[in-house]
Amino acid sequence: MDLLGDMLAVGGVRGVLGARIEAGGVWGLTSLKLRGAAFYAVTSGTAWLCVAEREPRQLMPGDVVLLPSGTPHSLGSSPDVARMPRPDCNAAGSVLRLGTGEVQTHILAACYEHDPAVTTQVMSALPPVLHIQAEHGVYLDDTVRLLARELAHPQAATSYVLNRVVDILLVQVLRVWLAGKPDEVRGTCLSALTDPVISAALSLLHDEPARPWTTDSLAATLATSRSTLTRRFQTVVGVAPADYLTRWRMDLAALRLRDTDETLDAIAHSVGYTSVYAFSRAFRRSRSQAPGQYRTATRAS
Repeated sequence: MDLLGDMLAVGGVRGVLGARIEAGGVWGLTSLKLRGAAFYAVTSGTAWLCVAEREPRQLMPGDVVLLPSGTPHSLGSSPDVARMPRPDCNAAGSVLRLGTGEVQTHILAACYEHDPAVTTQVMSALPPVLHIQAEHGVYLDDTVRLLARELAHPQAATSYVLNRVVDILLVQVLRVWLAGKPDEVRGTCLSALTDPVISAALSLLHDEPARPWTTDSLAATLATSRSTLTRRFQTVVGVAPADYLTRWRMDLAALRLRDTDETLDAIAHSVGYTSVYAFSRAFRRSRSQAPGQYRTATRAS
């Protein structure tokens, strides 16, 4: 089981390349609160990133930054320059020219959105700002260069290629960040990726959500003790194994309710419930709606 890939796929995380920023002289750009995550890669020149209640940080050539929750922020030639609205992130491949001087700074901007039906989201497990400096992100270089080349020389299906490359870039950012800052995600599902026992436990739960798991049976499958598994799971993930499994099952059920015409009985059995009644009680506790109400509401929106 590729745990990170599974979480990204079920979470519906997808990227869209935004504008290419070309800036020179005195320039600034302000972003309002976004629905998803914001990403920037500095391919040449420098820029200052300002986020409320945090020290401004200078971005150097080769640096990448991810703001997982779309926190309001600004970019500029200095921390105190005049600011202007952020470009539409849906304008894939468009060029945003900022400042009055000769272009010295080039930045690739992207957005990432996720499926609101899923609560076990990768992005929500991350700190507000991920800044990977060039010397720590050497594995990102080739992907960023590929993006820049594709933008500079568009061909057939360029938009399709760009969006797929942006998705790959996110995975690479997460790999580098987790390797260097594992404590930053302690107490979340992402922390499991750095713990072999808990990673194996989550993989089992993801692989077989319908299996009648108990903490005892999960521990036995992993050849560890119940107390050890419970303690490590709580420390690493932040919840008990049973609580995580219920949350994961409800996410899977929510997607099936919204996206398929399967019966409640079929959905209940697919996520480990032997009766519609037990499933409905669990789903209502999770989503504050009965399964049928949830299906109607999400399809009407």
